[in-house]
Amino acid sequence: MKSIGEMSMEELGAFVCSALEKEGIETVLSGGCCVEIYSNGRYTSDDIDLIDRFNGGHRKIKEVMKKLGFREHKMKRYFVHEETVLFIEFPRGPLGVGDAPIDTIALRKSETGILKLLTPTDCIKDRLAGYYHWDDEQNLEQAVWVALENEFDMIEVETWSLAENMNDKFEIFKQRVTLKDDLKEARNKGAMI
Repeated sequence: MKSIGEMSMEELGAFVCSALEKEGIETVLSGGCCVEIYSNGRYTSDDIDLIDRFNGGHRKIKEVMKKLGFREHKMKRYFVHEETVLFIEFPRGPLGVGDAPIDTIALRKSETGILKLLTPTDCIKDRLAGYYHWDDEQNLEQAVWVALENEFDMIEVETWSLAENMNDKFEIFKQRVTLKDDLKEARNKGAMI
C-alpha cells in the first residue's frame, strides 16, 4: 500500500473514509474535493471535507486519526499529517445541501479504500448553495464545471433551487450550462470535420 505522502487527494480521502468506516463512523466527502474529482481537476483543493453522517463520533474520529498518524491542529478544526500538505476537516453534519437532506451517496474505489462522496447532482447543489446564499460567483463556476463533466439530474437541481427560493439564480446556472455545452459540442463537431 502507498504511504500517505504518495497518496493523491482522492486516495487519501478513501483511506481515511475506510479507516473510519471500520470503526463504525460513516463519513462522506463534500466540498471542494468533490468539485476537484467531478471537474477532472479544473478546481483543486487542499482540504478534504469528510462529514460525519450521523454526528456521533468526534472523540472516536480523533482516536482513529491519531492511529493513522494525524494530529489535530491547535485550532481543532482539522487534522494534519507530516507526510502531506493535504489536511482533513470534519464539518458538522448532518449531511445535507441547504435545507435538503442527502440520501444517495456515490462510491469510488481505489487501492487505498472506498471513498463515499456526494453524487454529481448533490455536488452541483452544494456549490450552488454558496452561489445562492452568498453570491459567490466561483461557486457558480464550479457548479457549471461539474455539470459539464458529469451526468446529473437537472430537474432535481431545479426542484431544489425552487425550494431554496432561488429560481432566478437557477436560470443563470442553467443558461451557463446550456451555453457552454453548446460551445463544447460545436468545438467537437468542428474537430471532426
